[in-house]
Amino acid sequence: MSESRHAVFGHPITHSLSPRIHAQFGRQTGIPVHFEAIDATPETFPTALEAFAAGGGTGANVTLPLKEAALALCAEVSDRARRAGAVNTLVRKGGQWHGDNTDGTGLVRDLTARQGVDVRQRRTLLIGAGGAAHGVAPALIDAGIGELFIVNRTAARADALVDTLGLPGRVHARYFEDLRAIGEFDLVINATSAAREPGSTNAESGLPKLPTSLVGTRTACVDLSYGEVAIPFLAWARAAGAHNVIDGVGMLVEQAADAFKLWHGVRPYTDEVYTALRERDALLVTAD
Repeated sequence: MSESRHAVFGHPITHSLSPRIHAQFGRQTGIPVHFEAIDATPETFPTALEAFAAGGGTGANVTLPLKEAALALCAEVSDRARRAGAVNTLVRKGGQWHGDNTDGTGLVRDLTARQGVDVRQRRTLLIGAGGAAHGVAPALIDAGIGELFIVNRTAARADALVDTLGLPGRVHARYFEDLRAIGEFDLVINATSAAREPGSTNAESGLPKLPTSLVGTRTACVDLSYGEVAIPFLAWARAAGAHNVIDGVGMLVEQAADAFKLWHGVRPYTDEVYTALRERDALLVTAD
């Protein structure tokens, strides 16, 4: 079996665990995998993707800040990618890119099957309205959450996501200054990319200021990022007394498994990979 060429595109991208995850999936399934990380900005992404295809690339993951740009480069997209208005998985077919979005299903699977969070009828706050938020919002709604409130630094983007979802009685846009007045939530999800933006002097610089009144004794707080950039939000959630504090590693593994199936026709088991990444985190903490 010949080795296939895959990649993850993003900016920045050196932090990505995706090459490690897909290498483990390949060993588990016996499928030869070559998976690399390619740094690309929204301006350089089209050229970089074209060069990747010319070099034999057959599939790719797309992360921040390229998920919405990826949609425009696809000849065809899945229904869930169309609903999200963002693509995180690309498949090369007939000399063209076909787009899908596995972020939302990956998040829901991690929360419900691994973390034991019941999302049904949960009053939910989604912080951010970029590609990551677009990717998870439709899946959360399909999973049966209750009301969904969306806040974003640029209010027009939150309004646009609400309009895209098309559920005016259930999905609402709010300003950050409104948050103190709208009570606590069962589920708070940080989908912002601010802490990862190039030029930030530290991981905390981009975290929006959030009132602790958003968090109750049974609240689950989730950051879609992982590693250093997730630390400020997770620290805020713990200080606020959240019942569950969850980073994006589980979501990353689950969405990667869904992408792997799109490329190779088989979905790998994820628990072994997730455990290995958590053990790696523990070793890093011990080393510090």
